[in-house]
Amino acid sequence: MTTRPIVIQTEHLSEAAAGWLAERADLVVAAPGTPAFADAAPVAQGLVIRTYTAVDEALLARLPALRAVGRAGVGLDNVDMQACARRGIRVFSTPDANTQAVVEYVTCLVCDALRPRAFLDAAVSRARWDELRAEVVAHRQMNELRLGILGLGRIGRRVAQVMRAIGFDVVFNDSAAIPQEHWNGARPVGVEELFESSDVISVHVDGRASNRGFVSAALLARMRADAVFINTSRGFVVDHRALAGALRANPGMLALLDVHDPEPVTADNPLLGLANAHLAPHLASRTDAAMEAMSWVVRDVWDAIRG
Repeated sequence: MTTRPIVIQTEHLSEAAAGWLAERADLVVAAPGTPAFADAAPVAQGLVIRTYTAVDEALLARLPALRAVGRAGVGLDNVDMQACARRGIRVFSTPDANTQAVVEYVTCLVCDALRPRAFLDAAVSRARWDELRAEVVAHRQMNELRLGILGLGRIGRRVAQVMRAIGFDVVFNDSAAIPQEHWNGARPVGVEELFESSDVISVHVDGRASNRGFVSAALLARMRADAVFINTSRGFVVDHRALAGALRANPGMLALLDVHDPEPVTADNPLLGLANAHLAPHLASRTDAAMEAMSWVVRDVWDAIRG
């Protein structure tokens, strides 16, 4: 019988990180609800998760020997921190591992929204060439526009830096007092003004319970009729029914959503079928570099198990 500690991995990790941990512990790759998880749970000292494993009272009750939880990601929305603290379980995440990836993704979404493009796969006549050049025209240039950032944390600050470099006038709103040295060229405004005055709004708030439904019908009603709304933070911060209503009422408005509540998107999502709502399957952090960096939360888990 092995004397090595047992660690359960419920979701994907990079091959290198999983291999490193497996050299030191008995690594069981199993999702909750599977027989393998049930077999390992009574003696598992470590648990490594990503986005879709909920570490709540019910799961912790199945893990009496647990000493450490590692979330290969940034937020800890799916971890009951108080329940873990009551049991003396240490919790780790990778706060800055995906910042670059998400900022790149937001930049791509902004370009998709504002700079139409066309590509050729065959020779065209001069007439068609001229038609394409007449059709594919950006009607708004970024240095003529204001971009509002809701939440100026790690990612929001980098978005501000990049968007200011492109030429946007950048404003932000945050529930916390952000030191001026972290504004990165953005200016603070009230949340109502942010929604009223911004041509592009990018949401970067954290997963605290008070943010549920924060982007409400009242705020959405303040948006410009041709505004671009981007959410790469958490799906539950937006009232999706209210957003669907705003999009139906304003065909020139565009919503680009990478996160949803619930995930995966269900058939009753009110945004499905709207031409000006684009739903992506939670892709912002999906770069090899970011996923590798997030996976190395296994080091913290191992250190905690070793004591």
